[in-house]
Amino acid sequence: MGVDDNPSELSVGDITQQEWSITHHTYSDLTNVSPVVFLYLLKECYISGTCKATAKFFTLQQQVYLALHNMPRPGPAVFVAQCLSALPIFESYCEGFSHLMIASLRRFLKTGTTQEDLQESKFLATQLFVVAVRGTKIHDHRILVKMLEVFDIKLSDIKDALPRSYAEGFIDQFISKLEESQPITTVVNVLIHLDIRFYDESFLFRIMEKKEFQSAEKWTVHMGKPMLCVLIRGYVERKLLKQAYELIKKNNLRDEFPEVYQMGKESHICSSIKKLAEKGCWDIAEMRPKSDRKLLEFMVYLAMEAGYSEKVDELCDKYSLKGFKQAKEAEASLPHIRYLHLDELAIDDIIWVDEPIGLEEATSHIEGCKVIGIDCEWKPNYQKGSKPNKVSIMQIASEKTVFIIDLIKLSHDAPTVLDSCLIRVFHSPRILKLGYNFQCDMKQLAQSYGDFDCFNHFEMLLDIQNVFKESTGGLSGLTKDVLGVGLNKTRRNSNWEERPLTRNQLEYAALDAAVLIHIFRHVGSQSQSGVSSEHTQMEWKSHIISHGGDPKKIINEVKNEKGSNARIKESH
Repeated sequence: MGVDDNPSELSVGDITQQEWSITHHTYSDLTNVSPVVFLYLLKECYISGTCKATAKFFTLQQQVYLALHNMPRPGPAVFVAQCLSALPIFESYCEGFSHLMIASLRRFLKTGTTQEDLQESKFLATQLFVVAVRGTKIHDHRILVKMLEVFDIKLSDIKDALPRSYAEGFIDQFISKLEESQPITTVVNVLIHLDIRFYDESFLFRIMEKKEFQSAEKWTVHMGKPMLCVLIRGYVERKLLKQAYELIKKNNLRDEFPEVYQMGKESHICSSIKKLAEKGCWDIAEMRPKSDRKLLEFMVYLAMEAGYSEKVDELCDKYSLKGFKQAKEAEASLPHIRYLHLDELAIDDIIWVDEPIGLEEATSHIEGCKVIGIDCEWKPNYQKGSKPNKVSIMQIASEKTVFIIDLIKLSHDAPTVLDSCLIRVFHSPRILKLGYNFQCDMKQLAQSYGDFDCFNHFEMLLDIQNVFKESTGGLSGLTKDVLGVGLNKTRRNSNWEERPLTRNQLEYAALDAAVLIHIFRHVGSQSQSGVSSEHTQMEWKSHIISHGGDPKKIINEVKNEKGSNARIKESH
């Protein structure tokens, strides 16, 4: 494609008609245009342009790329090499235009050129590189590095271009100056590109002192096994066990460092177990130790630290950890973590609902409420790419009561009753329904029970997460921000399809729904009492998904109800 195909590409600002004609004619046919004339016209275009420097740079880069298709002699790559050689006479424009020419050539070469053009351009660029390193031509090191890459200059090309009397120490001089002016990543890339292998351990130590470990690994892999071993020993000395372990594993050096590998493996497994435990994925965390008593004991301590006493007992019984410390003694030595408890929210009852009659009674109670909290739980699926498990239970909390509905059983035994009752709740414009990240729950419900009309849409739904966007740490973090104490999430990924659920599971599930009402009421009471808060002026109604009813009226009614704020005990 020539410039004539798209003359508007050349316009970078206000230039005279005469300048436009000369430049347009010259760029459209480079057969007899010298590099100096080309660069002069490029400079005039840049000077005359009125847009910002960055925009001008990219516009001119596009123009140079197009111009390289217009038959420069003897070839596009040679033409660019000649331009780079001439650019120092343009002084202040030298650096910017050098980057521009190299970027344009790099893009052009993706479309191909002749072998003769490549070979001659490499010879010219190598000569320029040598002259520049010797300090007789103005080109900074960033440009020289780009020249090495784009013209594919190798160490043998440089040696061939050097006078014999100057060959010794030339590369050392270049690399030394490169270290002073460029990031170590650039230096390593140049060494690998030129396939230079005569640098010793001192260079590796300099990289490590800068804490550029990724560059250190890249260079040592290039150098081979002996230098890799030096790096691993350096990691061990600096107590960087994780990096040493990963390097040993990646490069099959287990026989050379058996103890380090074993220590790293144990540390890696412990880290994995801890992350899974923090997410509440105890079932999958339990697969990691593989009967290793030391790792099993580590998991018990994690369960203690999280306050998950029944998991402690379960692990001790299951793996016969009889010689293990008594739970109470061990727990006393661990930092005490304070979590919110259900009794602090003044909940009178948790009601398990798995029969049609109980569901009807629960629905009648819920229909008499102005605000409810909703949450769902389902058994986690740890097989990547597999279908998620069905939503197992739904928790619906009122002021004093939490109903936990067995969706699996009721959807099988009484699907019509379940659908009808939940329609009365979810489609009602008179009940404000509070959720947290409820879009995720809605998606799971729709996937689990696609034939049910009750999950088609929700009237008067307020997703608390959308209101408190700046809060971090999920619902537990939000609860801590608003009520002063967080939630214990260690049971989140337990088996919710077990029947009956344990008391701890029921309390966990109930708390997630009940706390939503208290967060809502707490902020409402702060607003009414005139207490300054980031959320007191929040317009809750703007976040409500509603197709009927008056959000403002319902919210005001809720705020005005007696006992609107659940006080959190300050004991413990």
